[in-house]
Amino acid sequence: MSEEKTGLIVGADGQTRCFWPGTLPDYLEYHDNEWGHPVSDDHRLFEKICLEGFQSGLSWLTILRKRENFREAFDGFDFERVSRFTETDVDRLLQNAGIVRHGGKIRSTINNAQRAIELCEQEGSLARYFWRHEPQPNERPDPVTYQALVANPKTEMSTRISKDLKKRGWSFVGPTTIYAFMQAMGLVNDHIEGCFCRAPLEEKRKAFKRPV
Repeated sequence: MSEEKTGLIVGADGQTRCFWPGTLPDYLEYHDNEWGHPVSDDHRLFEKICLEGFQSGLSWLTILRKRENFREAFDGFDFERVSRFTETDVDRLLQNAGIVRHGGKIRSTINNAQRAIELCEQEGSLARYFWRHEPQPNERPDPVTYQALVANPKTEMSTRISKDLKKRGWSFVGPTTIYAFMQAMGLVNDHIEGCFCRAPLEEKRKAFKRPV
């Protein structure tokens, strides 16, 4: 079958992997060693959901290449610290050429930091909240195919999480944003069937201790 139908490519290293990183070294590194690995660290979860918000209207590669700048600008995405940012900080960040200078998204990150503190008080941690929304196996396509991913940029579960977070006051957390977050943080394994990462990642997910 062709690349267009399988969603798989064979790299210069001979490995078969998902199509989307192409041949870009930094994107390949992200695909092979980070994307889809289960995460339970609250700061990393907060970072990802914020960066997905910044990605809105842009490519993830753009955000990935600015990620270290974002981490420096937002104090490592320590939401306790970010929650105390003021309009002075917003003005400072709007002058930072190393990040995406979008006032609404910057203010959203500060707002979401405040909401993250509230969520931790209510749920125990961000990890506990998000991992209790992990889809059941029967809610997932089997096998995961290129066609299924293209057809489902959001799911019933991502829509449910999005609605709940919005009720709690979060912003820039639409269903598509949440689904991308779920894919990246390992709540689902969306490496396409045939990608060399899929099977070992599934084993890692099985061994992962859910924080619930």
